[in-house]
Amino acid sequence: MTCPHNIYIHVPYCLAKCNYCAFFSTACPRPDWVQYTHGICTEIENWTQKIGRITVPTVFFGGGTPSLMPVSVFATIMNKLRDCWDIANDAEISIEANPATIDSEKLDGFIENGLNRLSIGVQSFDDEKLRFLGRRHNASDAIKLIEYAGTRPIRLSADFIYGLPNDTAKAVADMCHQINDLHLTHCSMYELTIEPNTPFGKMKLDMPSNDAMADMYIAIGETLKLPRYEVSNYATAGNECRHNMNIWDGAPYIGIGRGASGRVLIDNVWYEQMGNGEIFTPIASDTRAVERIIMGLRTVRGIKLDPEIKKVINIDYVNNHPEYIQVRDNRIRATEHGMIILDDIILNLVK
Repeated sequence: MTCPHNIYIHVPYCLAKCNYCAFFSTACPRPDWVQYTHGICTEIENWTQKIGRITVPTVFFGGGTPSLMPVSVFATIMNKLRDCWDIANDAEISIEANPATIDSEKLDGFIENGLNRLSIGVQSFDDEKLRFLGRRHNASDAIKLIEYAGTRPIRLSADFIYGLPNDTAKAVADMCHQINDLHLTHCSMYELTIEPNTPFGKMKLDMPSNDAMADMYIAIGETLKLPRYEVSNYATAGNECRHNMNIWDGAPYIGIGRGASGRVLIDNVWYEQMGNGEIFTPIASDTRAVERIIMGLRTVRGIKLDPEIKKVINIDYVNNHPEYIQVRDNRIRATEHGMIILDDIILNLVK
């Protein structure tokens, strides 16, 4: 019998590509939603034949800009998921939203069809920074959506970006004070990363130094009222993103839609998956253990020190660097200092 799998559904369309975006998406304000819906529903049916009738703890619509899709598209996909699989009674159903593509009426339509968690891409409260990032909304749009969504029976999160050219720890702290004033129970704070083949990647931007970035990261921890539970994510107890937590903990998930990927578990064998099985390859146990380390160490709770993990870690490195990484309650986790240099730690930790 196949174990529960989380579901990720990719919506690859946006009003316009943001200047920093390297995700699989395309600027297409008016997609062929009939074709898209048919493709997603067909993938779900094909997965049902491959994996059987599974229980689904979480469904996450990511992108791209999922809030660009009509409510009818969301409803059709949710109904197909319910027809083919057993959506848990307490399942978390999330959508990422751009404030420029959703209003109160549309949000209520999503909620009526099962949405219970909204993740809003705010990115900044500074309109000049939003224009620089290539966003298609202003700060007022985002705040109005946050305030309305806060009155609805859903969990709410907002994404922000820091580390822009000329950013300072003080500017980041000021943004955190504004977040505190909105009484959010979850937010994501992402360091701006310059990726090749993006508009920013083709510019010669004067980015903050690594030390300045570290100061900004520390400022978030000192100013934001929400506790950190993952490198870039903060939430009050019980308001963590369950979908992401499941993935970071190493739970299986299926990716549906162009550009989606997954890690599928069938009969105790892990498979790498892209789309509807175009790539469906067994993963060696050591490779899967390393993947779990990379994901799990991003979280404050770390990862369980089970036999597969013990095989691939350098325990001497752990014992010799308690300031960076520690073992407690049979879980391996990075310290507060270690979170800042996590990439370097993982290079030294994995054999």
